[in-house]
Amino acid sequence: MPTKWRRVGTLQQINVFPVKSCAPLAVPDQEEYDCDLLGIGAGIVRDRKFMLINSNNEMVTARGYPHMVRIQPKPTPNGLVFSAPGMSDLELDFQHLEAPGKDVRTAVWGVSLDAMLCGSRFDKWFSEFILKKESGLKLVYYPYPVPVRATNPRLKDQPNIRKHDSGTFNDATSYMLMNLSSVDDLNTRLKQPVDPLQFRGNFHLKMDVNEPYAEDHWQWIRIGEDAVFRIVAPCTRCILPNINVNTAERNVDGEPLKTLRSYRLFDYESPALGIHLGLRRPGKVKANDVIYVEDK
Repeated sequence: MPTKWRRVGTLQQINVFPVKSCAPLAVPDQEEYDCDLLGIGAGIVRDRKFMLINSNNEMVTARGYPHMVRIQPKPTPNGLVFSAPGMSDLELDFQHLEAPGKDVRTAVWGVSLDAMLCGSRFDKWFSEFILKKESGLKLVYYPYPVPVRATNPRLKDQPNIRKHDSGTFNDATSYMLMNLSSVDDLNTRLKQPVDPLQFRGNFHLKMDVNEPYAEDHWQWIRIGEDAVFRIVAPCTRCILPNINVNTAERNVDGEPLKTLRSYRLFDYESPALGIHLGLRRPGKVKANDVIYVEDK
């Protein structure tokens, strides 16, 4: 861990996605968040603590059902309340789930793990909004106090990754950061600018000096006084950023992925934008915290 740090910017926005592929948590800007091995959280809510699966217990995401991004979670004292266009609100109390102890075997990108069923009331609500049917989907939650899932096979050769970086139901690691200067540079190349939220990062970094893609060269990040992260891999992109977070419509021209492929492909099968992080020292973070990188 570095002993010298240099400031690069501030934490403009924090995003917690309680349900994989759904909208981020709606919380006040002054909210303080915990960063631990499982991921970032606000109170009892954790990032990607919940996931939807189909009747074959396979992961379901907005890649196949773009309108999932319009499912909005809000915190309550004991859990969450979900809202979606045309649906009555659905409240979830962490202490009173309908199906405690009932587990299913599922997987995230081919890496298996057990998850717990939340109950038929939730299955019905999510099925109705996503599938327009009364059944077909199940809401599951991550029951473990620590990460248990093996490393995503795409990242197994990354030298700085650790098994406990896998988080909850995250695609790759428990944390991801977006440099807003990089998103701004991408937007200069697009006919229609994209919202940084389409990349679904937990941290939005506002650079003190405009330096697109500076994150490609960093090894360590500190947010505020305590939370320290190792940069373990670039984030290679699928089709999800092509979905407009406000309308849930997929870009008909395949943007921004098409443009990213023209200049951010490197040696990967998919273009890279953003960085995957592994927690190396826990701490609390809040909006406008100073962000530092290693000072060589």
